[in-house]
Amino acid sequence: MQRTDLAELGEFGLIERIKKNTETVQPSTIVGIGDDAAVIDSGSHYTLVATDMLVEGIHFDLSYTPLKHLGYKAVAVNISDIAAMNGFPKQITVSIGLSNRFSVEAVDEIYEGIHAACKNYKVDLVGGDTASSKSGLIISVTAIGEVPKEAVTYRKGAQPNDVLCATGDLGAAYFGLQILEREKQVFMENPNMRPELKEHEYLVGRQLRPEGRTDIIHELKERNVVPTSMIDISDGLASEILHLSQHSGMGFSVFVDNLPIENSTLLAAEEFKVNPITAVVNGGEDYELLMTISQKDYEEIKGIPEITPIGFVTKEKNNILVTKSGEHVQINAQGWKHLENS
Repeated sequence: MQRTDLAELGEFGLIERIKKNTETVQPSTIVGIGDDAAVIDSGSHYTLVATDMLVEGIHFDLSYTPLKHLGYKAVAVNISDIAAMNGFPKQITVSIGLSNRFSVEAVDEIYEGIHAACKNYKVDLVGGDTASSKSGLIISVTAIGEVPKEAVTYRKGAQPNDVLCATGDLGAAYFGLQILEREKQVFMENPNMRPELKEHEYLVGRQLRPEGRTDIIHELKERNVVPTSMIDISDGLASEILHLSQHSGMGFSVFVDNLPIENSTLLAAEEFKVNPITAVVNGGEDYELLMTISQKDYEEIKGIPEITPIGFVTKEKNNILVTKSGEHVQINAQGWKHLENS
């Protein structure tokens, strides 16, 4: 029997392979595999279902990740997927795999973070599972949300001349990770050294305790604006642009000058001698929203300070970065690729 390494497909190739061989038979299944969340017809509205798994040694390092923050993040990254469908989260389930090195008190800390996230996003923890693990800590969260049928937003749907927008700022989570990894190395070489994190509080916070942007979904609802397409920025801006391009069959032009970058991110880029645009385009884990807005609706949302226009949609399926000098650079995804180093 032929054996194909998972690294040959990568995460997205594997998802496409599973999707291709999966048949849906329930008429209530509107969208299955392939978007930020599954969409199920619940009569008066659509129910949204999203699942993410965080695995120790792959998605987090407990040498610098507080358990409370980890619990919060596990919820927030799923809330982000519900927001990316223009929906509102309602419930979550949490499944957790634990090795015998974890105490009851450690589990309490994880759930303290989970409960904090539930309170913040106004969602109910309604179930889950616990199991033993021989490979460290594993947390899997499923988020359940709702969206009016007329307001659901997919990765497909972008039209020529739509405005491409991003929420918040980008690249901070990448540098938060670089700082944490650097301080870990310093500590390993000299355990008497205290980590220097205070001046990088914002960047580290963006890595350890991100937020799902449900606030933006409320802003859009108040203005009766439905994006033509949307995705959350988890694997890097370039990767998400290519997803929107593939699903919509359109191209995107992105202006480097318009990318929203915090001053602390620019300072960290200088410190680490990394081009900040590289971090923004390929860094990932920002959990901001990337959306396309029709020209007629853009007037309604352009006053929202947390939404920045960064480009536009083109009929030609060509994805480019436009530099300050006017040079056109092809967009290629170089962000985090799961399964390659597993």
